[in-house]
Amino acid sequence: MSAESAASQARLLSKGSLYLIAFVSGMTTLAIELSASRLLGSVFGNSNLVWANVIGLMLLYLTAGYFLGGRLADRFPREDILLKLILWAAFLCALIPLVARPIISRAAQAVFGAEAALALGSFIVILILFSVPVTLLGTVSPFIIRLAVTDVAASGKVAGQVYAISTLGSLLGTFLPVLVTIPQLGTTRTFLLFSGLLFAIAFAAHFRLNRRGALPYILMPVAIVLFLLAAPGGPLRPAAPGARLMFEGESAYNYIQVQEDAAGYRYLYLNEGQGVHSQWHAQDVFFDGTWDYFLAAPYFNEAPFRADQVASMLVIGLAAGTIPRQYAAVYGDMPIDGIELDPEIVAVGAQFFDMNAEAMPNLKAQVGDGRYLLRQMEKDYTVIGIDAYRPPYIPWHLTTVEFFSEVRDHLAERGVVAINVGRTDTDRRLVDALSNTLLQVFPSVHAIDVPASFNTILVATERPTAADNLRRNLSYPVDSVDPVLYDLLAAAADNIVPLGESDIIFTDDRAPVESLVDSIVLRFLLAGRAEEFRLDHE
Repeated sequence: MSAESAASQARLLSKGSLYLIAFVSGMTTLAIELSASRLLGSVFGNSNLVWANVIGLMLLYLTAGYFLGGRLADRFPREDILLKLILWAAFLCALIPLVARPIISRAAQAVFGAEAALALGSFIVILILFSVPVTLLGTVSPFIIRLAVTDVAASGKVAGQVYAISTLGSLLGTFLPVLVTIPQLGTTRTFLLFSGLLFAIAFAAHFRLNRRGALPYILMPVAIVLFLLAAPGGPLRPAAPGARLMFEGESAYNYIQVQEDAAGYRYLYLNEGQGVHSQWHAQDVFFDGTWDYFLAAPYFNEAPFRADQVASMLVIGLAAGTIPRQYAAVYGDMPIDGIELDPEIVAVGAQFFDMNAEAMPNLKAQVGDGRYLLRQMEKDYTVIGIDAYRPPYIPWHLTTVEFFSEVRDHLAERGVVAINVGRTDTDRRLVDALSNTLLQVFPSVHAIDVPASFNTILVATERPTAADNLRRNLSYPVDSVDPVLYDLLAAAADNIVPLGESDIIFTDDRAPVESLVDSIVLRFLLAGRAEEFRLDHE
């Protein structure tokens, strides 16, 4: 009997059933890809480098699957072979987060301890985990085309229908994880949900074709349940010594933790945990950290400058509200607008950091992209603080000449812009590139190196100013609601550094921010000083 006649006898599934399988398979493939980025992002972040690795390897695995699927379909054009491939793909996809979790947990500790080799090894191992299941998913479309074609004259039409239906499924698989399942269910359950749906459809079809042959595959979901029961519980990253974990969750953008130490200080950690993104205490407002130095920005104006001249503020990169809280404590209850991309961070800020209407009635928090929302605003501000850079994943569109021009358009007379930028003690290329970019828009830019950190505060002023203005303002009585301001200004004046030279100007057309940051990180790690590497707020 020829392969063609055997295929004709074996075609027990309707074309509609095959198309349904194509749809769910396409949806699952994209859902797994996006969930992979979230799985890795909880430790390694969401930089373009991570995305390039995820997308590139997924395409490689799918390419292998298309080739393998076409060969298998020609040699064994039978529905049961297709369904077995799908059942194994679904099972292995469900297994990924369960097998990867101990690797992820160890990688989180490696990244936190800056063990570069172990972190890189974990990254590679996790990506390898996707090779077999994604390759199997890649076999589905060419296999379905082979089975669905009954007339060679209509083969182009059938192929087009299969790829169109699969792509529609992929469209759904693109949005559902990001907008619904990962924020609501988490990454692991997202893997299990889409894998389970694919498994259920393939198992039902296989059971209809061959009940006895399908029954052994019941062991697959049983194995997943056993893995779930045996999987170690607890958080992905344990709390720091002497601290307790108050919150752990995932959003569409971040893996979020809130920890509290024995003294009642609360800390917001994101993704890999490399630094504190907000801090809170019931009595204290100042933490001897990077945020404190934002307070000095207005005093680069010509002396005498008074605290009551600070009339309004905008913060892009609000996090849980440390900067607005400090500004309100020092400069009074002026109106402050805050922009934060992640709505879950805003919710966490309200619950654990008193970033709510009762505790901070002067703060208006808005959720969305900083540049987009800035364009919608009609106000002018005395101070615009930008704390949205979290190396190595810096939003490039918030670093360009065009963006800073939009920022300057929203500055009041004698307004200032303060930006938190990461560096190392030997590599200031990012600081220099951003200061050079700012100088294309603002007449004066000043730099403050935050002591005992890898942070520099760049201050750009709406009018021409001199760095000595900050120290000159110290000679006048500091008219402030909080006397701590004088000490902060003195500390900032002591840590002003000259700007370095750079031939880089970031523009909307060309902003090689991440490649520059990757180069800085790599150089630092190769220097054997990884244990010191902290680019976020500390």
